[in-house]
Amino acid sequence: MQGKKLWGVDLGGTKIECAILDANLDTIVRRRIATESAKGYAHLLQRIKKLVTEIAEEIGEQPSEIGFATPGVLEPDSMVMKNCNTVCMNGEPMHKDLEHVLGVPVKLANDANCFALAETVMGVGREHPNANVVFGVILGTGVGGGIVVNNRIIGGKHGLGGEWGHNELEENGEECYCGKRGCVERVISGPALESYYHSLSAGELSLSEIDRKYRHDPDPFVSATMERLLENYGKAISVVLNILDPDLVIIGGGVGNIDLLYSEGYERIKKYIFNNGKLTTPVCKPALGDSSGVYGAALLWADPKKYVSQCL
Repeated sequence: MQGKKLWGVDLGGTKIECAILDANLDTIVRRRIATESAKGYAHLLQRIKKLVTEIAEEIGEQPSEIGFATPGVLEPDSMVMKNCNTVCMNGEPMHKDLEHVLGVPVKLANDANCFALAETVMGVGREHPNANVVFGVILGTGVGGGIVVNNRIIGGKHGLGGEWGHNELEENGEECYCGKRGCVERVISGPALESYYHSLSAGELSLSEIDRKYRHDPDPFVSATMERLLENYGKAISVVLNILDPDLVIIGGGVGNIDLLYSEGYERIKKYIFNNGKLTTPVCKPALGDSSGVYGAALLWADPKKYVSQCL
């Protein structure tokens, strides 16, 4: 690993970000360009090539391999992308195409998995040195998650490891784009909660405004919306804890900025966990901000054992 540089690319809906880390996980370069995904899949590949080429020329060194954080996931059997909200990627053999366009080996992982990996190795995981099993939550516009065990992503047989956002939480609830009803994402994502508030009040407030009003000047509509979040958050997270029993849970995404999730929300998890109400698992905010995707992508090529002293 001495001298080896770790290249990562985060494929977002509006931006493509590339970062290079040295062997000590210090950032050498970090740069973004617009995705321009509306121009199609072939154009997206060329945008990625443009960014990688420019950075390689700047540092005078070509990558030996590159990790990618992707929306959606590469289907392990068919090796084409699925479940991407950057829809031009769906059904495309992106792993094969990226290796062809860039001329180097690549690894792809879902952006939620990259979030969990980066926070484990470089982020809040450093504050929890005995966290062998980490569940990273994305709780924002969408709901997703990633599982990391001993510094390795657990992707699963179908590439669905950590996908808790499309389990049914509310019977006969709102229809979800996945084809089911009442998914976690349709109950406690930011847009779902804002929609619920609107259905009660006919008013328009962002979730951050709802949270602020709840803390300082609550009304029945605000209180009902926050109660919906806290109660269903407790139920949904408790299911993950009952199955996985992780050493650490990290809550990323905009909804994760609501402080009540770490106090009253924690009590709601205790209410539903299958452990006589006992809960000692730390539930934390992330430490890396919006860097987690690109850093997690770079770490896909790291030796998990190299950084064991930093987080295990």
